[in-house]
Amino acid sequence: MIQVKPKFWSYFVRSSTLSFFKEGRKTKHYSLWDSLHGYVYGRWPYLYIGIGTGEHWLARAFRPIVQSFSRIFAWFNLDGRTEQASMDINTGTDRPTTFADTYHGKVMPLESATELIAVGEEIRITDLEKVIPYTRARDIILHNPDHIVALECPCRASRQDPCLPMDVCLIVGEPFAAFVSEHHPRRSRRISVDQAVEILRKEDQRGHVHHAFFKDAMLGRFYAICNCCSCCCGAIQAHRRGTPMLASSGYRSFVDEGLCIGCGECERFCQFGALSSDGYVAVVDETACMGCGVCVSKCEQEALALVRDGHKGMPLEIRHLLDHASRPLYPSERGLRQTG
Repeated sequence: MIQVKPKFWSYFVRSSTLSFFKEGRKTKHYSLWDSLHGYVYGRWPYLYIGIGTGEHWLARAFRPIVQSFSRIFAWFNLDGRTEQASMDINTGTDRPTTFADTYHGKVMPLESATELIAVGEEIRITDLEKVIPYTRARDIILHNPDHIVALECPCRASRQDPCLPMDVCLIVGEPFAAFVSEHHPRRSRRISVDQAVEILRKEDQRGHVHHAFFKDAMLGRFYAICNCCSCCCGAIQAHRRGTPMLASSGYRSFVDEGLCIGCGECERFCQFGALSSDGYVAVVDETACMGCGVCVSKCEQEALALVRDGHKGMPLEIRHLLDHASRPLYPSERGLRQTG
């Protein structure tokens, strides 16, 4: 039997790193620059996110340099891609490509997040423009979707007094799960689908929001579900400051004034500041509402519900998307999905 000797670099580079770069070579429009950026992001996420949130001392000491590199990451391409116009997710008008187009999250109610984490099959759905309204990083390509790693949240880790527990970032599928597990063995753990669902459920009980995250440097696709709070999450804070890093779930909260008693419990839990009271009932700021559903689960009067809002894009409901992927694409659905 012939034995093939491993290539020399396999003695110095971890197998998950080789798998990541190999997948990058197979990914359309994914350059060497993207591969290196993705490696840095995955290898040193606590430094990367700490600088991004401004909590790390390097960000405070070298803020002008960090801001310059942020602009470079957003605008400079080594693979020849040209900048495109992107639809503003709040106004519906075209805007230039920005940092948010390269790194963003999709808000998901608990049911949708659970459906995605427990999908149980390999998936390739690309170019989800109407679901992920950004010019880049809008594919769902899942290999080994039952390979899930719970990682200590880099956003929470960067804060002096973080929300607990820490290990609530769910890295889903390969090559991401193996990369994170191999490079961060002390801050991550392999978990089952059932354990991941339980993390989602408990975070929902704490009033935290589920985001499916996409990043151009992470092979331009979905790679994680994070469970976020406004006090720790850099993406929520950036979004509330005007950087549209988060896309609505496609729903918004609706108040049944006949049932609402104006207790203010929903307002206390809203991570986006979208709920207030007029003294009698809850009032929804429809622009600020991201349709996460936290308020619905917290209302003991059952006065709140999520309703579809066509101005907020299509929901990320994986079973619905797979149903569309299994039949011919009609012209009116162009931009909803492509499969390959």
